[in-house]
Amino acid sequence: MSGHRAGPHFLQIPGPSNVPGRILRAIERPTIDHRGPTFQALAKEVLAKVKPVFKTEHPVIIFPSSGTGAWEAALVNTLSPGDTVLMYETGQFSTLWVELATRIGLKPEVIAGDWRRGVDPAAIEERLSRDKEHKIKAVCVVHNETSTGATSRIGVVRKAIDAAKHPALFLVDTISGLASADYRHDEWGVDVTITGSQKGLMLPPGLGFNALSPKAIEASKSAKLTRSYWDWGSQLGQNPSGNFPYTPATNLLYGLLEACDMLMDEGLDNVFARHERHGEATRRAVRAWGLEIQCQEPSEYSPVLTGVVMPDGHDADAVRKVILDKFDMSLGAGLGKVKGKMFRIGHLGDFNDLMLMGTLAGCEMGLRVAGVPIKPGGVQVAMDYLAGNA
Repeated sequence: MSGHRAGPHFLQIPGPSNVPGRILRAIERPTIDHRGPTFQALAKEVLAKVKPVFKTEHPVIIFPSSGTGAWEAALVNTLSPGDTVLMYETGQFSTLWVELATRIGLKPEVIAGDWRRGVDPAAIEERLSRDKEHKIKAVCVVHNETSTGATSRIGVVRKAIDAAKHPALFLVDTISGLASADYRHDEWGVDVTITGSQKGLMLPPGLGFNALSPKAIEASKSAKLTRSYWDWGSQLGQNPSGNFPYTPATNLLYGLLEACDMLMDEGLDNVFARHERHGEATRRAVRAWGLEIQCQEPSEYSPVLTGVVMPDGHDADAVRKVILDKFDMSLGAGLGKVKGKMFRIGHLGDFNDLMLMGTLAGCEMGLRVAGVPIKPGGVQVAMDYLAGNA
């Protein structure tokens, strides 16, 4: 469409999320010398303040990268060519991680999934228990599968690995989960946690993270996959003095510092409860419309996004186009196997009740304009829930 459109665009994809004004103002500071004392002070502060977000006391490495770069860093620092890694198919992003692992010379063994639930801990335990020779060197799972809206029970997966008495490293992608859904790097015994800046951390894309365990750091000393840019060693050596081995994303680090302060000011438990509440309100609206939710396991419903399945004969991408054209709102597309079959409503980051109500109103109006047979009143059901659980 051409010409001015009044009011803000509603960005309701499951990330990148809306960047709040406080973070935008932090990012717009003048560029500073990344070898000077002002930056060193910034780096030390941000590297310390990001640890509680992961719930870890161990090092967090920050790369100027996307989440995909952080995936690669996690693998190349801990593994060697030809290593077998056990991966679980929960959706499009777990599938892309498998492809990356294959390209860099690993041998993924994939436990198939139906894209409607999270990781099955029992399946992990069963496979590891059969691996008497410990050929599997790592277990790689996605915490919050952004393509489906299923959140895996990472703590239970850890217990499954322990029950199998298997020494495999535990690598977890929480790119869309961190700072929106409860996550505990140390308590859950995760060896490498992978995330990005553009979801719950409320920043623009551009930062990738690896939170490490002592076991992962030890593994990195003998890992043989080629690494240069992604090498943890140079970061671990220079970060304590407030330095990076190459030019860091200075202004995004200013934004990250602000994001950490915002999360701690609200309180992580309050952040998680807010996301859970908005997820529940959204699912109630979807059910009231008479539509199906992509995730079929209630204990794994995502607080970050909700996947909405279209009735047969209705194209989800056509519905998304109507909603964008008529109401200036972006929703997430179905990816991979579910392209055109569902769309995704993001309810994450810097997000409140009124923003959710506007989002759901846009969805209900758009579904009606697009000719999808729905029952009216989903917005009212969500509103009643929010008002009754303020």
